[in-house]
Amino acid sequence: MSHQDQGRRRAERTQADDLFRALNWLLPQHEVTGVSFRDDCTWTPRTLVYAAWLWAWSDFRTLGERFGAARKIIAQGFGKQQQPAESYQAFIKLLRKWTGPLLASLQRTFRQRMRDAFAATWTVAGWPVFACDGSRVDVPRTQNNEARYSPHSRLSRAAQKRQRSRGRRRVWEKTRAEQEARQRKANVPRIWLTVIWHVATGLPWDWRTGPSDSSERAHLQAMLSTLPPGSLITVDAGFVGYALWQAILRAGHQLLVRVGSNVHLLKKLGYARERGGLVYLWPDAVAKRRLPPLVLRLVVVPGGRSPVYLVTSVLCHAKLSDRQAAEIYGCRWGIELFYRHCKQTFERRKLRSHNPDNAHVELQWSLLGMWAIGLHSHHR
Repeated sequence: MSHQDQGRRRAERTQADDLFRALNWLLPQHEVTGVSFRDDCTWTPRTLVYAAWLWAWSDFRTLGERFGAARKIIAQGFGKQQQPAESYQAFIKLLRKWTGPLLASLQRTFRQRMRDAFAATWTVAGWPVFACDGSRVDVPRTQNNEARYSPHSRLSRAAQKRQRSRGRRRVWEKTRAEQEARQRKANVPRIWLTVIWHVATGLPWDWRTGPSDSSERAHLQAMLSTLPPGSLITVDAGFVGYALWQAILRAGHQLLVRVGSNVHLLKKLGYARERGGLVYLWPDAVAKRRLPPLVLRLVVVPGGRSPVYLVTSVLCHAKLSDRQAAEIYGCRWGIELFYRHCKQTFERRKLRSHNPDNAHVELQWSLLGMWAIGLHSHHR
């Protein structure tokens, strides 16, 4: 063998060693002890997680090709004694069954890694800051995907009446085929994805999925318990409402929200010591139920054409100044870049799976794969 070939083989071995060293750092040995497979199963929890990451990272066009490349790497890394099965169907079936427990375990591990590795840069202006936003991910239009992920919400009776009235007035404009085409377009199956994103590190923290008409506010409420105590949550004008803000405060967190004309704020109600910028959120329906108003602080940020209005539950300027509030809300834009990276760079604008359960698994491991890459690159 020539010296050039020997050097190339040593370089290949070094790259493989680096890969498995990174995988072992991401998944410590003790993190998969609670998951066990049958004795006759050719997969182990560790090889399944590694293969799922490699499957999610692969840039092959089809899911089968991605699995083939991932299995080849696993077989080379673990030797002939741990050769996993060659069937993609067996792999995806096993992954469907164990994604839930493995996801919970990996999320705990990654969150602890983030807090340990980035302790010096964990906070922004003294706060653990998290942003939240939602987006839609396309899936192939199959009958099962449409049943699972197409919009399920119904219009109110008044809206249906208005729609029928408009339809009668415009019946001469559109043919039946055009109306059906519009209906099919409106029912495109998409997965609604809501992510909580750690601002200081630029890494995800938690997420929820559902049909394309899911509520991102409900998703945020479901994820509040996973946040560190005393977190500051910054969101855009879509996350408004007395019930949501009250839930954030009751969970022990603070909020920083952009508001617009969809939020009616009051002044000088006397529920707190009056000071400059103090406002209240007290909808009529809440007042009729004799619930107290939410006491907030209004922050006006000069903008280009018009100022930006923010409200925060941090009333003390010493804990969060107006300038810090404006800078933190500006950092919220990073979650938009995260979604762009997911859809364009990572090519997950449209998933490949024709089965809704497989599509759910594909999206979960794609997000875990992005999280793993970002966490390890930050660590290095």
